[in-house]
Amino acid sequence: MEFDKIKNKGQARLFKNDFLEMMTKTHPAVVYTMYFPLIIFMLWFGSTRKGIASVAEAGLFVFGALFWTFFEYIMHRFLFHIIAESPRARRFVYTMHGVHHEYPRDRDRLFMPPVPSIILASLIFYLMYLPLGWYALSFFPGFLFGYILYGSMHYAIHAFSPPRFMKALWRNHHLHHYKHPDKGFGVSSVLWDVVFGTVPKKDEA
Repeated sequence: MEFDKIKNKGQARLFKNDFLEMMTKTHPAVVYTMYFPLIIFMLWFGSTRKGIASVAEAGLFVFGALFWTFFEYIMHRFLFHIIAESPRARRFVYTMHGVHHEYPRDRDRLFMPPVPSIILASLIFYLMYLPLGWYALSFFPGFLFGYILYGSMHYAIHAFSPPRFMKALWRNHHLHHYKHPDKGFGVSSVLWDVVFGTVPKKDEA
C-alpha cells in the first residue's frame, strides 16, 4: 500500500467510469437491508424445512459468529496487508484495502460494496455447505451476523467518538491506521490479536 500520506478528508477516485466508481461505495443501511432478511430467512428455512433443532441452530449460529472474528483477522492480516510486487497486484491491494488506509474517514467505503459482497458471500456459503450440508443454514447466518457487527463497529470507529467501555477497540484500530499497520488486525474483537501476539502495546500509542 503506497501513498504519500494519510488523508483525513476527501475521497479517492478508483475508476474513471462513473458507474464503476459508484459500485465501490455503499452505506450501512444497504448492507443491513441485504443481510438481515437473509439471516432471518435462512434460520427459518433451516428450522422449518430442514428440521434443524433449535439448540443446534443456536449453537451453530454462535459458532459461526465466532468463526467470523477469526476469518476477519486472517483476511485483514494476510490478504489486505499482503506485500504486492507487481503494479497490477499493488493496484488490487490498494483497491481492496489500501484506499481505506489512505482515506480512513471516507464513510462510503467502510463496508464492502453490494456486488462484490454478494459474490463473496455466495462463494463462502457454498464452501460452508460442502462440509456442513444443510447445517450451513445455521452456521452461515451467524457468520453473516458477525460480519454485520464487524462492519458496524468499523463504521463507528471511523465516524464517531468511542463509548467509554469500548475505548480499547477504538485505540487499537487507530494505532493500526496511524502508527502500526503490522499490528491490531482485529476490529470487532482483540481475541486473535491476543492469540497471535499482534496487540499494539500501550506505550506505543
